[in-house]
Amino acid sequence: MQNNSDTVLIQLQNHIQVLERSNQVYEDKIQVSEEKIQVLEEKNKYLEFQLKELRRLIYGAKRERFVSNAAVNQLTLPFEVEQTTESVSATETISYTREKAKKRNHPGRIDFPSHLPVVEIHIQPEQSTEGLVCIGQEITTELEYDPGKLFLKKYIRNKYALPNGDGILIGELPSRPIEKGIPGPGLLSNIFVEKFVDHLPFYRQIERFRREGINLTASTIDSWTTQIADLIEPLYDNLKRQVLGQGYLQVDETPIRVLDKTKKGTTHQGYYWVYNAPLQNAVFYDYQQGRSREGPAKLLENFKGYLQTDGYSVYDWFARQPGITHVGCMAHARRHFEKALSYDAQKAGQVMLKIQKIYAVEREAREAGMSAAQRKELRLDKSLPLMNELGKMLATMSKAAVPKSPMGIALDYTIKRWDILLNYLYDGSIEIDNNWVENAIRPNALGRKNYLFAGSHQGAKRAAMFYSFFGTCKKNNVNPHQWLKKVLELIPDHHANKLAELLPQNLKL
Repeated sequence: MQNNSDTVLIQLQNHIQVLERSNQVYEDKIQVSEEKIQVLEEKNKYLEFQLKELRRLIYGAKRERFVSNAAVNQLTLPFEVEQTTESVSATETISYTREKAKKRNHPGRIDFPSHLPVVEIHIQPEQSTEGLVCIGQEITTELEYDPGKLFLKKYIRNKYALPNGDGILIGELPSRPIEKGIPGPGLLSNIFVEKFVDHLPFYRQIERFRREGINLTASTIDSWTTQIADLIEPLYDNLKRQVLGQGYLQVDETPIRVLDKTKKGTTHQGYYWVYNAPLQNAVFYDYQQGRSREGPAKLLENFKGYLQTDGYSVYDWFARQPGITHVGCMAHARRHFEKALSYDAQKAGQVMLKIQKIYAVEREAREAGMSAAQRKELRLDKSLPLMNELGKMLATMSKAAVPKSPMGIALDYTIKRWDILLNYLYDGSIEIDNNWVENAIRPNALGRKNYLFAGSHQGAKRAAMFYSFFGTCKKNNVNPHQWLKKVLELIPDHHANKLAELLPQNLKL
């Protein structure tokens, strides 16, 4: 009898084990099905997003802005709210009191700079003022404008005959930017500032000269440009050495179309590689005919230090070079999640909020005027924990993300570059993003909308000189017209070993 009981017990145990294994199999299948459902939901969300984007591109307006759903300065509600069973009336009367909006005082007239010339116009009453005492004045100031004035500068040098037929005595003519040319330094400076700062093409400037009765041709201005570029090229080389000699560089590239003279009516896609030196407040443009790494590799052959770039794959090669620490750009990572907001507002919004907190630390350091060492300490104290939280968040989100969806692309971009995004924490002198070099590129982006393309590869190289100098002027709050005018006056007689004195960040105006 005992044996029968044991046999039945063993059979029951075996049956239970079989059921448990079957149950485990079903649970595994359920888990797999749930994962498939989650993936299908993500794919469905992606397809809905594509349809929405297609409709937006056809019918809607484009806008890039992130506003958190959380209201500023508003207390958050508790997660659990007690529910009440009291009935609520369908209508209710609301009354409130609000303060009357205060009328803002007019800020008053703007302050005019002291260097503006003043023309005083005295107006007397039409009636006779004989015998009356003046008790004050009513002064009305009006800002007026006359178009830029052209004038002729004549150098008149008396010639004197020396006694005994020893020759002629005459005053020496000062050095000029273009020997035996008609343009003065101020005119040349104005032409190049209007082209490369105000984005006014040469042909439009020619029309303006024509209105003043001065008939200049395109070939004349092209000749002036070539001669001035040759004159300031040594200064451009000096700026290159100054910028590339820094231990921290930001690099980016931007396209420029160049007229292809071998094929009529076509253009070649060239590139400006822009190097920004934040520690020196200087920028350097280098023109290359392509976007491969050969150009920057040659310039950065001896570079050692921090190199900050966006996610373009060419820069990955520099990260493997000895002595170079590659630093990523948080703004580019953020931009991908900004694009994903319309696809998955919840997840992308969570990432954007975390990045906002990281940028708030940068703003705190900037407003407090912290030194590099102080900013590093602040980042290690506040930014590092936030970056760690963000990293865990991205890793969790990536498990269920559709790879080709906007969210999947944003996650893939950021996770692959996570290590170099953290590298800005090593030194307080390093910026969190590459925005400064992007700002330096903006003048070229605006300019090519007006003059469309460069006339030749050599013309693109000459334009790189002016963009470099005027970009450095902007970073140092230097008036570009005054700077170039003074340089053109000084550089013909300036010592070659002291050219650094003429750079925008060094020259005193």
